[in-house]
Amino acid sequence: MDTKLKSTSHSVKRWQLSGTDYSARAETLFSTWTPLNDKTGNMQLFEERMNLVLHWFDLWTDRQRKHLLYSLLTRCTKPQLRYCRDLLIETLPVTQVDFTSVLPRFLSLYVMSFLSPRDLCSASQVSWHWRVLTEQDCLWAGRCIRRGWFLPYTPVEKEYGAWKNHYVSCVSTLDLLTPREAAEQYGTLNRPSTGATEEEEERRKERRVRQMIRDKLQEEKRTSIRTRRAWGGGGSTQTGRPGSGLTFSSSPSLSWPPRTAASSSLSLSLDSPRTAAPSSDRVQTSSPRSERLKASGALSSFTYRPAPPHTAPPIHRPSPALLLLISDRIPAYELLLCGVKAGVIVVLYDHRGTLSALLTQAERAISGQRVQRLGLVAPGGTDEIQLLHSSFLSERTLLTPDHRDFWEKLSGWVAPAEDGGGIDMFSPLAASASGVALVQTLSTLTGLEVRAPTGLATGSFQNILSEWSGGAVCSGLSDQQPAAPALRFMCESVLRGWCTQAQWMEEALREMRGRLGAQLQRVSLQARGRALGHCLWENVCLEELCVSEDLKEALTEGLTALTRQDETRPLEFLAVFLTRWSEEKGGGGEGQWKNKGGDLSVAAHNSQKRLSRIPDLPQEVLDWRGAVARELHHSECVYVGRLGAVLKVYQEPLTAALNSNRAILSHADIHIVLSPVMHILELNRVFQVDLQARLQQWDAEQCVGDVFVKLCSKLRVYTNYLNNYTTALCTIDKCREAKPAFRAFLKRADRTLATHMLSLQELLLCPVWRIQEYVTLLQALSVHTQPGHPDHTHLSSALNTLLRFIAFIQKLKRSSERDGALEETQQMIQGCPRLSESNRQLIITQDAALLRSPDEQIPDSFRTYEQVSDVSFFLFNDALVLTRRTVQHTPFTLAHQSAHTFVASVALASLTVREITHSRYVSHAFVLEGPCRSWVCATERGEEREHFLSVLRSAITSALRGHE
Repeated sequence: MDTKLKSTSHSVKRWQLSGTDYSARAETLFSTWTPLNDKTGNMQLFEERMNLVLHWFDLWTDRQRKHLLYSLLTRCTKPQLRYCRDLLIETLPVTQVDFTSVLPRFLSLYVMSFLSPRDLCSASQVSWHWRVLTEQDCLWAGRCIRRGWFLPYTPVEKEYGAWKNHYVSCVSTLDLLTPREAAEQYGTLNRPSTGATEEEEERRKERRVRQMIRDKLQEEKRTSIRTRRAWGGGGSTQTGRPGSGLTFSSSPSLSWPPRTAASSSLSLSLDSPRTAAPSSDRVQTSSPRSERLKASGALSSFTYRPAPPHTAPPIHRPSPALLLLISDRIPAYELLLCGVKAGVIVVLYDHRGTLSALLTQAERAISGQRVQRLGLVAPGGTDEIQLLHSSFLSERTLLTPDHRDFWEKLSGWVAPAEDGGGIDMFSPLAASASGVALVQTLSTLTGLEVRAPTGLATGSFQNILSEWSGGAVCSGLSDQQPAAPALRFMCESVLRGWCTQAQWMEEALREMRGRLGAQLQRVSLQARGRALGHCLWENVCLEELCVSEDLKEALTEGLTALTRQDETRPLEFLAVFLTRWSEEKGGGGEGQWKNKGGDLSVAAHNSQKRLSRIPDLPQEVLDWRGAVARELHHSECVYVGRLGAVLKVYQEPLTAALNSNRAILSHADIHIVLSPVMHILELNRVFQVDLQARLQQWDAEQCVGDVFVKLCSKLRVYTNYLNNYTTALCTIDKCREAKPAFRAFLKRADRTLATHMLSLQELLLCPVWRIQEYVTLLQALSVHTQPGHPDHTHLSSALNTLLRFIAFIQKLKRSSERDGALEETQQMIQGCPRLSESNRQLIITQDAALLRSPDEQIPDSFRTYEQVSDVSFFLFNDALVLTRRTVQHTPFTLAHQSAHTFVASVALASLTVREITHSRYVSHAFVLEGPCRSWVCATERGEEREHFLSVLRSAITSALRGHE
């Protein structure tokens, strides 16, 4: 058998073919075990052999089984291995796993960064791997630096745990006071410290005086060294030895500024008479200050011969500057910038920033010097100030940690109150009880005098031109000139022009920003605003338009008469008219030229006569309630006149054209646009008559609160008007574009004398302005009305109702601004997904450059970058949109336009920010890391990067807090 097998080729394979698993029709080859074409036979053989292998597997030991599994897995492909992995996970699911072994290292550190120091120490005891993670410097360095605990050395590259050990050592040696012990030691806001006695206060004053003297002496030494003559030069002979050629020249005498009563002790100590005994007849008597300088080690110069006396110029320290904070939310803020006086440090800040960014900007502006007074110009009313977009300053929010820390640090840069330091608020806080409480609380917190306008003038920003609160805010008494605090910061002509015309100047400046923004984009926001303000002020020249009331009345009458006449020579007509007007006013008569003025001049004259019937306020005692009531009635007459202009100039002609079958607008459009105004006019005419009746019988006990309560009971008319206001504006715009007749009608009617030089859209905005004026005047009445007055209850009730209505108006305004910004951004970005979602609002936009590094393995400090493209960031409260920005220049001009293309959108909850250290290769750069990719970007200026990252971090924190 063996010989036969050896002599025959392929004997083994032939023997295998003789088995039962061979079929002649299977068409097999000698090197195969299974048929190639017969699937049924193939599956049968596969199952038989698999059962045989499994039978052997059951008989094998555990070691043999593992060896077989290892052999099989090493021969499997990757898809087969993944299948095995999924099968094992399904059979034995994972219930517990160490997240530090699964997540990347930076994610594990990010999770641990939310733990407290005590929890980090506990986590370090879990395992060696956890201990290495919890002792990383990135977790402990920030905690130490925020508390001012800095390492005295720089850790080496392989060293870790240095910051943790430093933190533990600092905490173990920390002197901790409980809240009760801290209150007893330092006092609280409402109760000063009881531990400070008069003797301790006197000792502190003495220490301050001695420190001041030492500073003066040191400054005098430095001055004497800089100004003394060279060796052998002349010097002033003060004292010397008898019989010797040496004469000594002491330092020049100190020039002390005049002292106030608070510093009388210093003046007495410095000017007390002392005389030094001369050593001989030739020795001159030294002054007390020279003796004191010699005793303190002042340097002297000497010569070989006497010289004429030489006195160094006295030291003149510059007076402390003024610091003015201006929000870019203020309309026409460019005018304020161009009107700032010399010696005033201006900080124009972005209202979309944070308190810390504003504090850093102010600190950088003053450069370590102390300012005399601090001014704040920001949007606000009589009870709160909108310091930032999401930060309101009121009595309720002042004592929050952020606001309190901000004002404590800011007031530390202002001179003390005894030296004239203080804070000037350009909002009428002194016109309401809550505003007065805010002023008093802020004064207590900062230790400075806080002043604000009383708000007795209505208009754009004319509250600033009214009386300011002084020493007696509650009584309303002030010995200062009106607007005197504001005039310390700005020129009077610019301030008055801005206060009266800010809303209209904003329209012109908005156009100028669009036209000249391309040429001024590389300069700072403050320099750009100052340039635009100077350009507008020099071209408008508002200070030259200030004319007397008689001249304004004469011009009004003359222009009105000119519109009634068919004159071919208008200038000659006006010249004759004004000449006759002057003669008639001087003679007291009423001539035929005045009668040519028409119905409008007669109506104006009758209105003046009606106003003259209101009795003058009593002058023996300053009646602030009467002054406010008179201002209320005067402004109400102006308001009703503007609403009447809507009826006379717009509704009556449009209705007459509709009735004569020459319709300019349809009946539905007229009803939508003008019908709500008519309801308001009827309501306010009744209110005006009631006010006039009360003023005709005015005395100290007269009441106007019940008239306001009657008006507030019908505020539903104003609510319907505001709900229809947006629809009315859209209807006007649609009809103006679609109907040429209506467009021509508006061109004839808008901005005429009959409409008070206002357009229809501006007249429709008057009810919104009037509600705010009501609140201002009511708060002024409440401040100057005693609690026992019969009018106090009604005033409080009406004020609370109008404040709730103001909140409703602000809500509508914010919603309209948010929707407008989202719609504008949607149209600006090509290919952008839908942005209009509930509660989404645009926070800030920022231009930057997108960078790329050729090698990501190089450390950041040595890595080089190249610019890929220009990008823009649109930051919303829940997402960050990245766009590619392309600039298109117009031929033969300097103008250009920017186009944005959508690139990516990242949710703020999954976005992290990291700054790149400034190096010789890159500056002002930062990294935005999303869940899928990251972007390296750089701004043009460092201030832009700081501001944008500050706002972005604040938005990320708010988004994470919202998810929690």
